[in-house]
Amino acid sequence: MGPSRLKAAEIDKIINLFEKNYGEIKPFLNFNNSFQLLIAVVLSAQCTDKRVNIITEKLFKKYSKPSDLANVPLSDFEEEIKTCGMYHNKAKNLIATSQILSRNYKNSVPNDFDALTGLPGVGRKSANVILGTYFNEDRFPVDTHVFRVSNRIGLANSNTPEKTEEDLTSVIPKQLWMKMHRWLVYHGRTLCAARNPKCPECFINPYCLYYKGKRMS
Repeated sequence: MGPSRLKAAEIDKIINLFEKNYGEIKPFLNFNNSFQLLIAVVLSAQCTDKRVNIITEKLFKKYSKPSDLANVPLSDFEEEIKTCGMYHNKAKNLIATSQILSRNYKNSVPNDFDALTGLPGVGRKSANVILGTYFNEDRFPVDTHVFRVSNRIGLANSNTPEKTEEDLTSVIPKQLWMKMHRWLVYHGRTLCAARNPKCPECFINPYCLYYKGKRMS
């Protein structure tokens, strides 16, 4: 495996087509501040953004800062998020994270990658989403959609999310990382589904290695 097999000119054309067809895409998760974004991002693992937004609509009326959640009984919080997948672990992690933030970070969310990934339930992708979405850093979060779509197209050529992130950040202009992240997510949800992708309808099929039969998945 290695970086993209697409030529720089082809990558430019793909970027231009995404821009033309999708333009500005707002964050998929609703939030009012960095702590609420962290909650939403943690809840989004193995759960649709639509479901998360339904849950957080009520949740955010009660929890706007870490100290609001830090001392909530685990069973009570589990009840509030039980329609979300893996809610036992998520409730445990979010309460533990809230305790750490209220105790060690002056009741705020740090804009530091290592500090974020040191929090329970916050991995590399989640930290990148928070830093890129709320703190406007140039980050390239790789979720399941980004991983699948970028490797299918040929923008990446890797078998892990970490290597895919390396591939993408080496061929996509830095100022477009978060834009491209959202384009790839949206593309994966609308056209490039895991099963039965709508290749004939896809506006980038002239450049896509999967469509050309040069990628197997």
